Amino acid sequence: MARKPPRDPTEAILHEAALTHLARYAATRAGVLRVLDRRVARWAALTGGDAAEPRAAARRVVARLVESGAVNDQVFAEARARSLLRAGKSGRAIGAHLAGKGVASALVAEAVPESAEGELAAAAIHARKRRLGPWRKKEESPELVRRELGSLARAGFSHEVARRALGLDMDEAERLIRAFRAEL
Repeated sequence: MARKPPRDPTEAILHEAALTHLARYAATRAGVLRVLDRRVARWAALTGGDAAEPRAAARRVVARLVESGAVNDQVFAEARARSLLRAGKSGRAIGAHLAGKGVASALVAEAVPESAEGELAAAAIHARKRRLGPWRKKEESPELVRRELGSLARAGFSHEVARRALGLDMDEAERLIRAFRAEL
């Protein structure tokens, strides 16, 4: 039995697809547009139809969703930045993540706080998750410290912040993490 060809991606169908996606996932303007464009591309590949009008309809749908407030890049960026900070991500890593999601660089700069204490607390969270610095179980050696600094550098933390995070004692680090999470 042959499959029915997919329905043409009208503006109404694309709007419904966008709402379905937004019901499951937080998304940026660029993210919703990517979802709709993939849907149009699949339809065009299966039917051989012209994708120009459906792509234009997808852009109208996204513009309508932005206008209504259903898609808001600033709210997305702030919420995702807060979540990633609480998870121990560096400001650089958060900026790269948001840029990859299609958030404008001006919004990224607003969403990522430039606090030295916040960056240190995020580095301490990262160190705790990976049992580095005060949470390590092995004796400190120059090679071990070098590897731990490398781990923090790969996570996007500066050398100074990484050194400070590894030099904290456990009680001080825990207090710093608690205070940081309380203010988020």
